[in-house]
Amino acid sequence: MVKTSAGESGTKRCGFVALIGAPNAGKSTLLNALVGSKVAIVTPKVQTTRNVMRGIAIAGETQMVFIDTPGIFDPKRRLDRAMVAVALSSAADADIAAFLIDAKKGLDDEARAILEKLAKIPHQKILILNKIDLVPRERLLGLAKEANELLQFERTFMIAAKSGDGVPEVLDFFTTHLPEGPWHYPADEITDLPLRLMAAEITREKLYLRLHEELPYQSTVETDSWKELRNGSVRIEQTIYVERESQRKIVLGEGGRMIKSISMDARKEIEEAAELKVHLFLHVKVREDWGDDPERYRAAGLAFPKE
Repeated sequence: MVKTSAGESGTKRCGFVALIGAPNAGKSTLLNALVGSKVAIVTPKVQTTRNVMRGIAIAGETQMVFIDTPGIFDPKRRLDRAMVAVALSSAADADIAAFLIDAKKGLDDEARAILEKLAKIPHQKILILNKIDLVPRERLLGLAKEANELLQFERTFMIAAKSGDGVPEVLDFFTTHLPEGPWHYPADEITDLPLRLMAAEITREKLYLRLHEELPYQSTVETDSWKELRNGSVRIEQTIYVERESQRKIVLGEGGRMIKSISMDARKEIEEAAELKVHLFLHVKVREDWGDDPERYRAAGLAFPKE
């Protein structure tokens, strides 16, 4: 966990910070850097985050609850609309909205559209320019100036979330700008995500990393059972759902080699997260029209859009 010197006056503080941005702006990478441990999956595939993920960090007497939201984009499908709705709702409910911009992309159409939506939120907003190691300083200063002319931010930060550069300064800001009050979570908790759901997210990450181009966005993973065994280990059964039989064959791979590789990668990380010996069993099934099933939305913590 990242520690800072600010916020150690003896007055407890606790609050929520929503990380808002376009897909692939680096929200999940920043969440992991702020917490100091991996709690969100990170892949090159856009719109990876579906659930509202909360990561918890402590600096001095301040407990910060970071909300990693799905990327905000122009929604075209039902699932897209549900994800954008939950992201905007999280921003409106948080104490501080932190808007991330991929400095390399700059103020593109997606970023400008989010700025318009953030303008309607009355509470504190900060600007975070991410991936600054990929952009000349002159361009960064111009980008910060342009963004603040469109929407006045409380503060502007320049970071490289992947390396952690600039992250302690962001944490320092939160230690003095979140409201006073008791902590919402135990001091040793870094996420409120249930282990069953975290295990499914880990497997989904490995699935995307292995099959980034070949796998459709609609694929998903669900933990069907989590059984504690007498020897202290756990037996986990998960199902990977795809939309067509041809996709199922891709996930399985020739001779089952792909699914075995995914299972091995996921099992190792689930063991680290759960601090338990894990026996992981993966199944692959076809589920047509996944994006129109209300139960799948409820399982992911999303509201099912009627239209």
